[in-house]
Amino acid sequence: MELPELVCVFLLAACCHCRRAVGVPGEAEQPAPEVLEVEVGSTALLKCGPARSQDSLSLDWFSVHKEKPTLIYRVRQGQGQSEPGEYQHRLSLQDKGATLALAHVTSHDERIFLCQGKRPRSQEHRIQLQVYKAPEEPSIQVNTLGISVNSEEPEEVATCVGRNGYPVPQVTWYKNRLPLKEEKNRVHIQSSQIVESSGLYTLQSILKARLVKEDKDAQFYCELSYRLPSGNHMKESREVTVPVFYPAEKLWVEVVPTGMLKEGDHVEIRCLADGNPPPHFIISKQNPSTMEMEEKATDHDGLLVLEPARKEHSGLYECQGLDLDTTVSLMDQQELLVNYVSDVRVSPTTPESHEGSSLTLTCEAESNQALEFLWLREKTGKVLEKGPVLLLHNLKREAAGGYLCMASVPSVPGLNSTQLVNVAIYGSPWMASKERKLWVKENEVMRLSCEASGHPRPTISWSVNGTAHEQDKDPQSVLSTLNVLVTPDLLETGAECVASNPLGRNSTVIRLELVNLTTLPPDSTATTGLSTSTASPHARANSTSAEKKLPEPESKGVVIVAVIVCILVLAVLGAVLYFFYKKGKLPCGRSGKQEITLPPLRKSEIVVEVKSDKLPEEMGLLQGSNGDKRAPGDQGEKYIDLRH
Repeated sequence: MELPELVCVFLLAACCHCRRAVGVPGEAEQPAPEVLEVEVGSTALLKCGPARSQDSLSLDWFSVHKEKPTLIYRVRQGQGQSEPGEYQHRLSLQDKGATLALAHVTSHDERIFLCQGKRPRSQEHRIQLQVYKAPEEPSIQVNTLGISVNSEEPEEVATCVGRNGYPVPQVTWYKNRLPLKEEKNRVHIQSSQIVESSGLYTLQSILKARLVKEDKDAQFYCELSYRLPSGNHMKESREVTVPVFYPAEKLWVEVVPTGMLKEGDHVEIRCLADGNPPPHFIISKQNPSTMEMEEKATDHDGLLVLEPARKEHSGLYECQGLDLDTTVSLMDQQELLVNYVSDVRVSPTTPESHEGSSLTLTCEAESNQALEFLWLREKTGKVLEKGPVLLLHNLKREAAGGYLCMASVPSVPGLNSTQLVNVAIYGSPWMASKERKLWVKENEVMRLSCEASGHPRPTISWSVNGTAHEQDKDPQSVLSTLNVLVTPDLLETGAECVASNPLGRNSTVIRLELVNLTTLPPDSTATTGLSTSTASPHARANSTSAEKKLPEPESKGVVIVAVIVCILVLAVLGAVLYFFYKKGKLPCGRSGKQEITLPPLRKSEIVVEVKSDKLPEEMGLLQGSNGDKRAPGDQGEKYIDLRH
């Protein structure tokens, strides 16, 4: 070995010996540092090795950053003092100076801290501080523009972002709960990270892939894996679906509703295909005359609405779809059948007959299905007969009116059609009553109504002046109304309406009575203003039927007045007797008769007679002075002797 080399070796050895002698921290000969894990924002407790009795009283703490130790804290005789710098306000002593507490840990605090005792040959103790921070919930943004299966390169599916984590979390992508891995020309994951001013990391990962038609419903999401002092953890994003575009391979026609269709239904003919986006559709219908397909106008692509559906809509429909990307054309056809019942007719169309005779009604209809017939009475809805023929025997006036023939298809629920026919029975006009009483007020306008029915249809005339208005209730009935002013003459004569036809005449007299609230019958109503009185035919009433007379109010009034007078007389008599009794003029005893002394000027005999037809219970005020009730036979004439 040459002299220069020997000199160098000697000098290097001497230098190393000197460094060990002065105890300079950071030598390579020192053991591996102690690892201390803490979370961002918490407090790190730095212990200076094993428990010491003497060294802990005087020691120095250093922060090593980029292999350069910096004094940050001094401990002398158990008392601590911070050095100026970044840790000046975050350090404090615990455990009598053996532990240094670092508050509000940040990611910048991930470094080595060492302590060195002041006694000779004191060894330094190193602590590696490892800092952790859980990232925020990962956010995911899907590619809303979609991916075509015809793409030859992987296209962006979604982007995952995890913010403010430390250290950088690991990202894993999943499709339908299965992890995705890098695959050449199929799957590519591109991740990057950003260091925030806080020292925390934001991770961004982009998933790119080539998709197929089966991925149209695939669920993609990302997972962030990270570590904390408590162990390993993970967070998942929400699941997303990316639009996948693929050409149609199949096309079909769908009719809604399904099953048997009938006239009046809301029917939709839809063209459907398994492509995304769907192709452009054209709907056509075959012309039954030329057998050519004719395009139908639609408001929406691929949707033809028939509302309401008619039998003319039956036929062959065709749907064509053209994919604009691949220029491939697809086609499908479907037969549509709209069931119907139409042209319901009854013969004879205007049936007429006489009382006592018979009548036959026959019903016919057209349909593409087997029909059932039902006969009903129009007014009541009562079923009269099943079948196309209705026989009416021994006709009466009540048989006149409307009859319904209903033609229905049992195999198609709700498919039916009806026809109304009116049966006319020859006869003179029918009216409900011969006479009617109406309560009115004088000098008020009254609307009188009169209804009659018969065949031929009757006409109505009135016995009083005024403008009459007629309206048809049905082919055999007519209603006439007349507005009149209630005058004394009208009250005396009343009003008569006369219905007539070629077979006879009939009439109804309306008697007008003035309203008297004290004598108005309970079932009568007073009329005010413009009122209405209707004399209408009773339900098939005979023309000779008479309306029941209203009760006469005069007898009831006389009885009420008599009762009131009797009560007043008894009250006065009781008051007189009580007055004399209080004055001592009427001594009490067991005899039923006592003499009463009158003043000198009233020496004549005074006899008060009370007649009453009341029941014995109502004569309680006429008991004797001894409290005994009179005998039942003494209820006719009552006498009280007031003689001197």
